Amino acid sequence: MTIAQTIQSFNPRRRAMRLIAGGPPARATLAGVVLAVAACATNQPSTMQTGPVEPRAGAWKTWVVTPATEPRVPAPPDASATAAELATVQSVAARRDAAALERIRYWDAGSPAYRWNEIAIETSAATNTTSVPGARAFTLMSVAIDDALVVAWKAKYTYNRARPGAADPGVATAVETPRSPSYPAEHAVVAGAASAVLAYIWPKDAQRFAELAEQAAQSRVAAGVQYPSDARAGLELGRAVAAQVIEYAKNDGFGKKWAGTIPTGPGLRKGTNPGFVEEATFKTWVLASPSEFRPGPPPAYDSSERAAEIAEVKNFKRTPQTTGLVNYWNYGAYGMPGTHIVWSREVSRKIFEQRLETNAPRAARLYSLVQIAHYDATIASQDAKYTYWTARPNQFDPTITTVIPTPNFPTYPSNAAAFMMAPAQVMAYLFPQDAAYYNRIGEEFGATRLWAGIHFKSDIDAGFAIGRGVGQKVIERAKNDLAQ
Repeated sequence: MTIAQTIQSFNPRRRAMRLIAGGPPARATLAGVVLAVAACATNQPSTMQTGPVEPRAGAWKTWVVTPATEPRVPAPPDASATAAELATVQSVAARRDAAALERIRYWDAGSPAYRWNEIAIETSAATNTTSVPGARAFTLMSVAIDDALVVAWKAKYTYNRARPGAADPGVATAVETPRSPSYPAEHAVVAGAASAVLAYIWPKDAQRFAELAEQAAQSRVAAGVQYPSDARAGLELGRAVAAQVIEYAKNDGFGKKWAGTIPTGPGLRKGTNPGFVEEATFKTWVLASPSEFRPGPPPAYDSSERAAEIAEVKNFKRTPQTTGLVNYWNYGAYGMPGTHIVWSREVSRKIFEQRLETNAPRAARLYSLVQIAHYDATIASQDAKYTYWTARPNQFDPTITTVIPTPNFPTYPSNAAAFMMAPAQVMAYLFPQDAAYYNRIGEEFGATRLWAGIHFKSDIDAGFAIGRGVGQKVIERAKNDLAQ
């Protein structure tokens, strides 16, 4: 569907009410969706209901860790040491109080990565970490969690350490015993990886993140489903993987200063201090380079096509509903731009719906795939912006009014169209019953940039093309990885 068709077919009142209420689209039964997701993503029978959890996840391809740099997970304690640890687990279980049970429930909600995504969201909002810095933070955290769990899953099925309840069926557990080996502890692995990366991004909160990591790890011992040594090994592994991701981040281009020259001429962006210009050269995750999907040039400044686009933006008939959607998509729940937050919560929602909470590696892979799609599409669209340096609509015609402030960077292509469409494509692949919904919101977010008066139709179409290209690259990666 084109932008024009989106505008013509859009029912603002019905769509706005559904978005404000947070209602999901109509979808098939849960069982049907679960089977469809499993078939689409893995080409294997579903193991979400019975059997061991993802025994082949240790063979999945990692993002940063390589066979040469993979942290070594030592063997778990021997039988005599395990017996002593079992006594500790039994003692801790016997002393659980209301506060301990509350901590267990807190960390047991969702997949092991869920709470860390929520912690990152709250920290991002509190520090006003928006745009690419926020997207980078979520991507680095998701990659660290994903890689750490792949290494952990290899160790789990290498050592096959039984859970405490297998040694003593009388152990009183506070949560359902996971269907995977005990060592190392998956919640501790995730906590070690996430806390270290978040401390790198937000160093002022490093102590808080470290304390939360300890709580997360110990919650599984207190729940009676893992040994103290499982928790210790998990934290160490997660931190070791995070250290490699942090080294990667130090060389990804973030923080470097742009030393180029702003071009001048008719139809080009006017002004100084172009925003986020250095992002055009950041290191990408799945793209060979930021320019891999660079579109051709925009319409010439003096062409009839450009004149028509100026008139389209100027004459668009705004309504309270369309303006409401502009603000909804631009500012989100926290009053600031942050589509990385939108996608974090959307992945969490699908994990809950599909009952994937106990499948730690698969849930982590979903977060990383979607955040990488979002990040690479942003970098790719910045590359194109600072190739063409095209003026915004209200620089072509100063009488054009906007709903939101005009960003201080070029118009072509639309970042929003690119970085919303790319993860939407990935989600449509991972959850095929919801494909129409994800395609629709990708197109809708792009359309709101024209409704806001800050983009031309050609900007949005070029952004969609970038987003679809990036999304397909991530999907190909998903097909190869999750088929293991």
